[in-house]
Amino acid sequence: MKKLKIIYQGEPGANSHLACNDAYPEAEAIPSATFEGAFAAVSEGSVDLAMIPIENSVAGRVADIHHLLPESGLYVIGEHFERVRHQLLVIKGSKIENIKTVHSHTMALGQCRNVIRELGLRPVIEADTAGSARIIKEAGDKSQAAIASDLAAQIHDLEIIRGDIEDADHNTTRFLILSKEPNDALPEDGPVMTSFIFRVRNVPAALYKALGGFATNSVNMTKLESYQLEGSFNATMFYADIEGHPAERSVQLALEELSFFSSTVRILGTYKAHKYRAI
Repeated sequence: MKKLKIIYQGEPGANSHLACNDAYPEAEAIPSATFEGAFAAVSEGSVDLAMIPIENSVAGRVADIHHLLPESGLYVIGEHFERVRHQLLVIKGSKIENIKTVHSHTMALGQCRNVIRELGLRPVIEADTAGSARIIKEAGDKSQAAIASDLAAQIHDLEIIRGDIEDADHNTTRFLILSKEPNDALPEDGPVMTSFIFRVRNVPAALYKALGGFATNSVNMTKLESYQLEGSFNATMFYADIEGHPAERSVQLALEELSFFSSTVRILGTYKAHKYRAI
């Protein structure tokens, strides 16, 4: 049987790599240097799925994804929530009092301010967390540390000198699972989510009117993001997540009203709600 291949952005040991392992433990997780590369690999068929972060409970939305997703032609077939646990990694044999600098992605550094301040470390921004682990391993300098995952520590044979150092214990990233072909959940599959994009007509109060149907039909909208199109401050596209299936009458009515006040409405996928939402 062909082994499922799932791609993620980042180096081996990144939090996206962990998300792939947790959501699809039997699959082959493949790294991509860029989000564009990950999207292209799915579109070309060289991999089956992509695990793409869309938002974090501390840092907010992941930049560029809202632009890349609609243009990719891919479909959302699932979601995954990954608890982010940051580890302070060092070369084996290093002592915590000798550490001077700490390398990591800017978001990870911002999420571990308390430990960085406590130890008096100088932060050094790198492209990603797993890459920072590789950098300090290659440097072999015991005065350098990295903030990365325990998987990155295993891959690069580093020591976790301080574990779970994130400031917020709710630090969680939500991922979308993307496929070249749609694979929508059925209404009877239990709680489901529907993701879509839309562009409102250029009339007064268009957004207010477009969203009115969700309120009057008691459809819960869990996410609404806007982004500009084509360099214009007048052309705005919106990305939204709602609870419910398009086959449900209440959702149908809400989407009909949305379509009346919008020039574009496109459903990206309907998928089972992750168990994290029930916590």
